[in-house]
Amino acid sequence: MNAILPEITTSRTIGGVLLDLRHITLRFGGVEAIKDISFDIREGEIRAIIGPNGAGKSSMLNVISGFYTPQEGEVWFRGQKRPAVKPYMVARQGVARTFQNIALFEGMSVLDNVMTGRLTEMKSGLLSQAIWWGRAQREEVENREVVEKIIDFLEIQHIRKTPVGRLPYGLKKRVELARALAAEPKLLLLDEPMAGMNVEEKEDMSRYILDVNDEFGTTVALIEHDMGVVMDLSDRVVVMDYGRKIGDGTPDEVRGNQEVIDAYLGVAHD
Repeated sequence: MNAILPEITTSRTIGGVLLDLRHITLRFGGVEAIKDISFDIREGEIRAIIGPNGAGKSSMLNVISGFYTPQEGEVWFRGQKRPAVKPYMVARQGVARTFQNIALFEGMSVLDNVMTGRLTEMKSGLLSQAIWWGRAQREEVENREVVEKIIDFLEIQHIRKTPVGRLPYGLKKRVELARALAAEPKLLLLDEPMAGMNVEEKEDMSRYILDVNDEFGTTVALIEHDMGVVMDLSDRVVVMDYGRKIGDGTPDEVRGNQEVIDAYLGVAHD
């Protein structure tokens, strides 16, 4: 297996459990998309969720982000059991995500798209925003400062005023990452951040994910099919197959798990 990032050095420290998923079961009618799965995500780590198409990976991210409410099981976040909540409530708790299919406002500029990631931080009323006065004006300035730092961090200054619809695919994925980071999340969920990218674009995105984790201290959970990326980036990997968990451990442990090899990897990787 060719490494995407052959030399990785970070100053990260991994802490206690940030998110704990306990016996999660999710059904759609008579179909069980997730079957009694438990795993945790520790503060400061990069946690990969892998498996073949249809394994339930995106459904699991939707449970974490509040889009789906499981019929059974518990979600614990930062030491507290989470009740059934709406996605915007989860965002306010410090969880942000990107999507498998890019979900940006194509007619808006890069800057305006990234600014939408600050909506949970905007507390002023509609009237104040309309006349752009007082608290609304201060909020705009403060949020703009955060967004400009993220734009600089991801090196997209040159396209900040460009409508997103004009951008190539790889840059759109970076803008979507910027929008998620604008929320200053404690937990960042990335649904196939490398999908459709060439090797150079994957290298760039991998570096940005590592830098976000290392410099910002952001915990990352990602779904990814490229095993080179997974093995290079991840501290731990959970493997799903037909809604079940069939593996959980370090990349080396998962790579040597025979059930994972049979169901997903196909061959053992030395």
